Amino acid sequence: MSDILLPRIPVTEVFPVVEDGTLAAKATENEPLPIRATVFREGHDAFAAEAVLLDPDGVEHMRAPMADIAPGLDRYEAWVKPDRPGTWSFRVDSWSDPYATWRHDATIKVDAGVDVELMLEEGALLMERAIDGKALNNPLQQPLDAKDAEVLRDAAAHLRDTSRSVQQRLSAGVSSHVRAVFRAHPVRDLLGSSREYPLAVARERALTGAWYEIFPRSAGAFQREDGSWVSGTLKQASYELDRIAEMGFDVVYLTPIHPIGTTNRKGKNNTLVAYEGDPGSPYGIGSPDGGHDAIHPELGDFNDFDDFVERALELGLEVALDFALQCSPDHPWVTEHPEWFTTRADGSIAFAENPPKKYQDIYPLNFDNDYDGIYEAIRDVLEVWIEHGVTIFRVDNPHTKPVRFWQEIIADVHDTHPEIVFLAEAFTRPAMMRTLGAVGFDQSYTYFAWRTEKQEIEEYLTEVSTQTAHLMRPSFWPTTHDILTPQMTTGGTAIFAIRAMLAALGAPNWGIYSGYEFVENVQRPGFEEQNDNEKYEFRPRNWEDAEPLGITRLFTLLNAARAKHPALRQLHQLRIHPTSHPEIICFSKQVSGVFTESGNTDTVICIVSLNPHEGVSGTVHIDLNDLGIQTAGGHFRVVDELDGTTYTWGSEGWVDLSPVTRLGHVFSVEPTTDLEPWTNRH
Repeated sequence: MSDILLPRIPVTEVFPVVEDGTLAAKATENEPLPIRATVFREGHDAFAAEAVLLDPDGVEHMRAPMADIAPGLDRYEAWVKPDRPGTWSFRVDSWSDPYATWRHDATIKVDAGVDVELMLEEGALLMERAIDGKALNNPLQQPLDAKDAEVLRDAAAHLRDTSRSVQQRLSAGVSSHVRAVFRAHPVRDLLGSSREYPLAVARERALTGAWYEIFPRSAGAFQREDGSWVSGTLKQASYELDRIAEMGFDVVYLTPIHPIGTTNRKGKNNTLVAYEGDPGSPYGIGSPDGGHDAIHPELGDFNDFDDFVERALELGLEVALDFALQCSPDHPWVTEHPEWFTTRADGSIAFAENPPKKYQDIYPLNFDNDYDGIYEAIRDVLEVWIEHGVTIFRVDNPHTKPVRFWQEIIADVHDTHPEIVFLAEAFTRPAMMRTLGAVGFDQSYTYFAWRTEKQEIEEYLTEVSTQTAHLMRPSFWPTTHDILTPQMTTGGTAIFAIRAMLAALGAPNWGIYSGYEFVENVQRPGFEEQNDNEKYEFRPRNWEDAEPLGITRLFTLLNAARAKHPALRQLHQLRIHPTSHPEIICFSKQVSGVFTESGNTDTVICIVSLNPHEGVSGTVHIDLNDLGIQTAGGHFRVVDELDGTTYTWGSEGWVDLSPVTRLGHVFSVEPTTDLEPWTNRH
């Protein structure tokens, strides 16, 4: 027989649970999350269940009554909210509910004239038992306070008052005041609990943020008259921070800033031969000037880096650094630790390959050759950058390293630096992506860039918000320095605006690669990446030239809406709403008033055209009951966060969207008051 017994009222199929509780499910401070379980019992007596959230000290933080979300399937759900980072846990308590059982049976029997006096007396006895805090097999039940006790004492007296009619006596036992007391202080007979399951609660930046990516060497770079280039510097890159912060971004992400090797250095557009002056890929890390713990001399030194970080923090920006675990043939590790790499039959070190692709400028580490030695070296590198103010690491290609390594080193770093956030840049098979998240990565790149049609976008939004949210926190990027999908090459400014809206509104974490403001949309022939790729050359930009395209202003408006509305900064509460047009998508995000500081539910309805070429029109259908929207005569007020216009809406609304006028709406739902001032109708 199993050593683990089910509680008296069975609790099974608990969620969120990862690998039977051997790994912690993901949660984030101040973000509500659902707890679910299948709860049932023998016979017909009533039962109830609560989700119990335990803080890092094992103290009950909150109890949340669970509601039946699938009648007939015994599936129950409650929402809880941890309020700080740490190792939390939860369980599900179940019990027999004698008051609900009595109320059900007494109503039927009294109406039928069966066992009337017996049922009324049993009700009175139950009131007295609740007052005294007596429950079957539950010594923890507590007596009621004086006010609630008086409510039940009065109900018991009325139940026994034969001078009243039978219906009056019964009504006293099932009154709203009595039900309220039993809701707040249920008699929990046969109380039992599921196992406790772990929750890894991270700080808010692990869930929500707006990233802006830069190649520091492009900032301030210029070409001499003889055609040679002068690299930009960290100091010059720091001058870009004000512009980035003004657009509302809160993370500045730097591609690798380390020395770059010269052996097999790649040239323009990934050519195998680099000409004099080609800067090489910053992912070809390592030269006689140092490796992963060094800064490229042309960028500056650690004093310059510290100044960059300090200025970023002054502007409310965290610094994320690319963490790419591969080495140029010139990396110090290659000569100091050749055993860390794979030696081929001819005695040469194997460079990186993804057949038929070859990466002649980098050697991959072989963790199976000297796991402990490689681990310690990488741990030391991380510590260097943490000491210099880096709080986020964007890990390049983590799926090409052992999963166990990431599980160990992320836990190791979090033990001493719990604030550090790790983003997995892994566009790979779903199982690997989910598992990297489950073992410790705080954020994950996604397939968002390749989800382009209405149905697949809707399905993907549902997947990341409901099916995998306990395993991986998604980060949506319309493009990266490695990815420019075919869709982005034909839609001009409109498709760049559409994809930015979907990314910023569809996920709590989103990111932009610099140059997006210029609608840089030319692919390198045969590849899904930008032509004249910044990975292999300097790309200084005159940012004022981007202003007429309007993408910069759109970034500012989207980030302002995200900052204003907690609904847009959470992951779990997303609903898809039907539209009559195949190229109009509508979804809402919501935080219940129970979990907001104001006590008001925050609801944002997002409507986006998917057609960058032509206008589209159609009806949007909103289930008002599902969203819990209060109306006045079937109408409610919304304000478009993109232009401040107020509209009156109902369960159906008509939208006209086009690249010429507007491509979408970001409607915040306003409290319903008086309809008279609502002059605009849409």
